[in-house]
Amino acid sequence: MSGDAPRARAIAFYLPQFHPIPENDAWWGKGFTEWTNVVSGKPRFEGHGQPHLPADLGFYDLRVPETRQQQADLARAAGIEAFCYYHYWFEGKRLLNRPLDEVLASGEPDFPFCLCWANQTWSRAWSGREHDVLISQGYDEDDHARHIAWLCEVFADPRYLTVDGQPLFLVYLPEDIPDVSRMLDTWRRHCAATLGVAPWFCGVRTGFSKLDSAGLRALGFDGVVEFEPNRKHFPATKNATGHAISLLQRLLPTTWYDALRNSRWLGERNLNTIVDYAAYVDRSLARPPLDDATYPVVFPSWDNTVRRTSATIIENHDAGQYKRWLDDAVARVAPRGPDQRLVFINAWNEWAEGCHLEPDQVHGHAFLDANADALALREVTP
Repeated sequence: MSGDAPRARAIAFYLPQFHPIPENDAWWGKGFTEWTNVVSGKPRFEGHGQPHLPADLGFYDLRVPETRQQQADLARAAGIEAFCYYHYWFEGKRLLNRPLDEVLASGEPDFPFCLCWANQTWSRAWSGREHDVLISQGYDEDDHARHIAWLCEVFADPRYLTVDGQPLFLVYLPEDIPDVSRMLDTWRRHCAATLGVAPWFCGVRTGFSKLDSAGLRALGFDGVVEFEPNRKHFPATKNATGHAISLLQRLLPTTWYDALRNSRWLGERNLNTIVDYAAYVDRSLARPPLDDATYPVVFPSWDNTVRRTSATIIENHDAGQYKRWLDDAVARVAPRGPDQRLVFINAWNEWAEGCHLEPDQVHGHAFLDANADALALREVTP
């Protein structure tokens, strides 16, 4: 017998920020959601494509089940296999949890999903006050036990995405967790005893990571997700502030430049790092092959102007260039076993970071169509 196996398993990161919660009401103002930031977008230079405004789904509220179903329908038609919901757990306190809770309780939409623990301390970094902590992330063994007990309930959902039968779970900042190897070992044993199978743990490797992929796997992770965009992968940049700042950017190490860029002295000058999308794609395609336990990430666009005084703007995003990049990512994982052909997309709906597959008022369905084209081919496997 023979069957059809997908060229790649496309998983889109999914932000649940699009509904009000009491904490955000207190921190940012009554009724705050991600749309509050999105609609504030203004061009910072001639030709700058702000604001990013939604098309088909409008300014939706994720408490509405019809919206969640429409998202799943659009994603499935574009070749997305699953959403990867950001999961916010602060020592037993969950935030932005209502959309997932309602998906779990209702059984709808009938669309696969997995979780990424966004284990970051929340601060007022959006307003340039990153030292003003809103809720801090903490870790201890008792909390790890509570966390994995709750996760096992989610892993048991028949829609939960698996890799070779193991529930897929991502940790966004793996290096921030003290003795993370012990935590993963404890979680594996608990999950195996509860569900009869251990999770497939992936550490996310971002621009903040100090370890390479092999180093993250040595901590106990089964795989590594190479998050994008990553400042370490930027091609030559230009800057809307002027030649002097561009020279400063070229001369300083990236970590020093980023520290200055986010300081009050430079932050007040709207120091915008601007990168050409096609150049970023070119550089990504030229990178060395990935090892078999590392999974690529592609993104359709990026512009966090509405979140940052000093923004990172990856301009001239284009659906053709996006397909070219996704084609390459699919080709990189094609030699692997069918379940291991994971390709992550950042993101389904990161509207305030100008990073979304959902249709907008400028490009419509162009990126969704490009996504579908890149993932449509099938191959016969024995």
